[in-house]
Amino acid sequence: MKINLDDPNLTAFALGELTGAERTAMEQTVASSPEAQEFVAETQQLTRLLKADYAADAQLPPERLPSVVRMREQRRLWSSTQWGSLAAALAIFAVIAVFAVSMIRREGGTLVARGPSTVNLPEKAPLPEATIEAEVPPAEQTYAYQQPSATVPEEMAEAPAAPPEVMADKPTADMKSYGYTGAGKTKVPAAPMARMMSRNGVLEEGELPSRYRQDFNTATYDHVDENPFLPAASNPLSTFSIDVDTASYSNVRRFINTGSLPPKDAVRVEEMINYFSYDYREPEGDKPFSIDLDSTACPWDPTHRLVRIGLKGREIANDKRPASNLVFLLDVSGSMMPAERLPLVKQAMRLLVEKLTEKDRVAIVIYAGGSGLALQSTTGDRKEVIMRALEELKAGGSTNGAEGIELAYKVAMENFIKGGVNRVILATDGDFNIGVTNQGDLIRLIETKAKSGVFLSVLGVGTDNLKDSTMQKLADKGNGNYAYLDSIDEARKVLVQQINGTLMTIAKDVKIQVEFNPARVASYRLIGYEKRMLRKEDFNNDKVDAGEIGAGHTVTALYEIVPAGTGATDPAASVPPVDPLKYQSPNPTSVATTYADPKRSEETLTVKLRYKKPDGDTSELTERSFTDNGSKFENAPPDLKFAAAVAEFGMILRDSAHKGAGTLGAVIEWAVEGKGRDAAGYRAGFIEMARKAQTLKPREG
Repeated sequence: MKINLDDPNLTAFALGELTGAERTAMEQTVASSPEAQEFVAETQQLTRLLKADYAADAQLPPERLPSVVRMREQRRLWSSTQWGSLAAALAIFAVIAVFAVSMIRREGGTLVARGPSTVNLPEKAPLPEATIEAEVPPAEQTYAYQQPSATVPEEMAEAPAAPPEVMADKPTADMKSYGYTGAGKTKVPAAPMARMMSRNGVLEEGELPSRYRQDFNTATYDHVDENPFLPAASNPLSTFSIDVDTASYSNVRRFINTGSLPPKDAVRVEEMINYFSYDYREPEGDKPFSIDLDSTACPWDPTHRLVRIGLKGREIANDKRPASNLVFLLDVSGSMMPAERLPLVKQAMRLLVEKLTEKDRVAIVIYAGGSGLALQSTTGDRKEVIMRALEELKAGGSTNGAEGIELAYKVAMENFIKGGVNRVILATDGDFNIGVTNQGDLIRLIETKAKSGVFLSVLGVGTDNLKDSTMQKLADKGNGNYAYLDSIDEARKVLVQQINGTLMTIAKDVKIQVEFNPARVASYRLIGYEKRMLRKEDFNNDKVDAGEIGAGHTVTALYEIVPAGTGATDPAASVPPVDPLKYQSPNPTSVATTYADPKRSEETLTVKLRYKKPDGDTSELTERSFTDNGSKFENAPPDLKFAAAVAEFGMILRDSAHKGAGTLGAVIEWAVEGKGRDAAGYRAGFIEMARKAQTLKPREG
């Protein structure tokens, strides 16, 4: 969309001077225009730079104030169209700096800024030349800023001397939005000078800020080694943690909708399958979920069988949902500036807020270079207050996610509701780049916080720097779920249509262990769940973390099975055998377990599940056996056909060695047959996506 960059309302928007309908309209306009986003970002960054210089100069005694503020022209980065309306700001702030001494007075030995908080910028003015002369305040000095104009954004902090600290009695909204967490007389890091300054105070060529740019694709995805076929005789047990994450599906959709196939490791087949709900039986009695089992001929290799395990979480009506204590943990760093990041997150949070009532509570914690409490815990019926706090959020700076996590869990614990929903909702692109940045340390931090009884939901956004790997692990270890928002429609699905499943955990640490009967099964392969595999010993170990099931959630797992004694091609048979054991026989008599003669059983397999109540520490066990009836794929239930179509689609995108004879054309055919009622239209959306994928070229390499 084309926008007039000389429009004074655009400058007023960048400076935060628009309110109400004017601000909302301009925000929508800016979100649709990359040029406007660049202008706004540069305007805000330059204004902060000038405020920082003014603040620094205001702290000097009169005899040390520079008589002239000079700036060297930055013609390489500044265009006359974009910066004509801002150039006069340099002269204005220079004059303010010269006369700053007359606007400062001593109060109890502390400097208190009395200057204006905003400046209206003329439309046109020539760009002044020369350099900025400003001194860095001594590291040991402290200041009490009472005007937003005197705050210095964390993202602009960098100086050769150690930074001072701010003694914040009551941080302003601007201070909080820049990461100040001061409460009472708590000391928090402050920024003495603008990051763009070199060590001698001169603004170096090429250092002026611009809107967020990502010159390289730094998105990260964990490498996935697909599960192999395993012989049932020597590996009768398959153990894994359930997974209700759906991020991979909407991320894959984003790639395809923008004209490219996704990276192979962005495709997690189990998340593709579990994006959709299936028609499983309701749980009986007080059980948190039901277990369904069925099978059919494998459509991409008819000599194999496809077995489906389905879990259905107990539904809870909206009016029966317990009180919620929610903390929105929102990334407002510079990388969140584009329209599909922070602006989308704000829209998504508004949708959720609309569903809350007076029994619910919401707090907003933000983080960039530091962390801050943008909104204290507030009842859900005070929607205007919550919406206003969301509206005021702006992106800028680096990303200290660990500090934000610490504060969010602290706020959640301070407002903990016993027997209620206690959850942190983290929305980010995952680009943690200061503070604790190591993925392992972040995961250990989340593991520690998860013991508090506060659960975690992760909402991923962004494209070229999406840290998918980090967010997946944080959700896993935080007793939570991970969804990727590629649109406002996806936000509506996750936070409105599936609000109870997203927020309410009905069972945690849910593990599945399948025992295969080698008399009926030659080998088997679990499709997906590569990052959720557990050792067989972990199944009975209540100290081992596993996945969670939300209210009304369905969870599906598919096994491809090679039947025993049918002459079907067995991929496991081609695996070289191991050498004979030297110190014990293959079946040591010391194993204190007796097995029934498998030839006496017609059962194909037995499924065991362990789970804990949301506030419990001891698991409960349930199990169910299954016998394959040999049904054909054309007679399979629509739900099973659709799940098979999604699984094969994922394997084709991954170029899996196990994709068999399936094609995208076949996937579409199976999905159409399995579409069913499709009230929400999600299955139709999958069919459309598969058709788009047919027109795209595979990625190289």
